This record gives sequence, structure tokens and C-alpha cells, in this order.
Amino acid sequence: MFAEDEAELLTAAASSPEDLESMVDRRVSGLPLEQIVGWAEFCGLRIAVEPGVFVPRRRTEFLVEQASALVSPGGVVVDLCCGTGAIGVATVAGMSEFSLYAADIDPAAVRCARRNVEPVGGQVFEGDLYDALPPEIRGRVDVLVVNAPYVPTDDIGMMPPEARDHEARVALDGGSDGLEVHRRVAADASAWLKPGGHVLIETSVRQAASTQRLLADAGLTTRVEHSEEVDGTVAIGRRAVSFGDDADQSVRRGRS
Repeated sequence: MFAEDEAELLTAAASSPEDLESMVDRRVSGLPLEQIVGWAEFCGLRIAVEPGVFVPRRRTEFLVEQASALVSPGGVVVDLCCGTGAIGVATVAGMSEFSLYAADIDPAAVRCARRNVEPVGGQVFEGDLYDALPPEIRGRVDVLVVNAPYVPTDDIGMMPPEARDHEARVALDGGSDGLEVHRRVAADASAWLKPGGHVLIETSVRQAASTQRLLADAGLTTRVEHSEEVDGTVAIGRRAVSFGDDADQSVRRGRS
């Protein structure tokens, strides 16, 4: 975003000249623009963002694109490690019937997600991955979307200051190889998916094969989709409808 665009957004959000001056000072100090103005544009939606909460990235719109193509009418959608809840909200946008559940371990993220998810009829829960979800949806999930932390611990220091200094560590740190949370998500995904249901995990090009392998090791049919335009990469796993389903380990190039 150009400086002129940022200035226009700050001016529009300010309630007074003093407020604008404070906003500019915070932006100069490195605070993410979205946390200052209180919202981010994501998939054409205005998503509420609060200080300390992970700001939805443009590349994650590719995850939404892939998930939206897989949701059945009236399906159960789960946004795990939801942050602001942007992914779940964008995935069900335009659907007339759905059940949306979002969960995060960070209380600040849960508070923020409720501002976005509850107005569309969804529910938000606080807790550690699947432990946060209501047991009655176990085995009934149509689409499970996951933007879990996948930055290796040692790489966090090289991230832009906006993320490193102003977003919760729990939303960034994926463990020594970046795959710690992916392992846990993949291991239990099948138990929560309905037959034919899908889990979609945002990952990086470098980690995609490893994330895909985790899903395959959990008994899911897998593939990887990638968008050159937004540099988005998604590993997708599908729970078999019957034991006769063949595993498809192909890597395909997606369009966005």
C-alpha cells in the first residue's frame, strides 16, 4: 500500500486532529495499519482487527478460494486457529445456509473473532485446537480451514517488525521446523471431518510437501494447490467416503 493510501485511511479513521496525530505516531513506530484503524480488507469484506491480533494476509485469500469451492450447501465449516475469524467468515460469505465454528487459544483473538463471526451467525470458542470445539460436530465437519502458525521459531526474528513485534507469538511460532501445529491438526482431522470432508492448511512452498505428508500419514487423500499471483500455498486433505478411495498425492498449480 502506498503512503498516500495509508494517509487517507488514517485520516478517515481519526476522530480529531489529535487522534490523527496519535495514529500517525503509532504507524511510524511500526504498529500495523490494520490494528491502528481497527479493520482489514479481506476477500472484499471489512474485518475487525484489534491490537495484538494476527492481521489477515492477502495470500490467505487463496485458502478461502479453495475452501469455498469445497463447501456443501448447509455444511459445517470450522476455522481453527482463527485469529480474527476472517477465513471462516469469508468462506461462508454468500452462503444462505451454513454452520460456522471458529476457535483460537489466544483470548484476544477470540474476543476479536466474536466481533466478526457472531454477526454472521457463527460461534467462537477459546481453547487448544480441537479441544475448543463442541463435541457434537465431531465427524460432521464439511470443511476445516486452518491458518496455524508455521514460521520456524528461529526465523521469527527475521520477520517484518509489524508482525514480529505487534502480533501474538502464539500466532506466528510453528516450532523448530514450523510444522508443530500442522502435525497436531493433521493427526486428528479425520475424526472431525465427515466422510468426504476436507481439511485445508495454509503452508509455504518450502513446507508444502511436509504438510501434505502429514495429512497423508493421517489417512487422508491429499493434494497441494498454489497461487503464483498472491504466493499462497494450501495443503488439502480429504477424508475418504469408503475404503476404496485411491489416494491422490498430486501437486497442482492453482489459479487465483
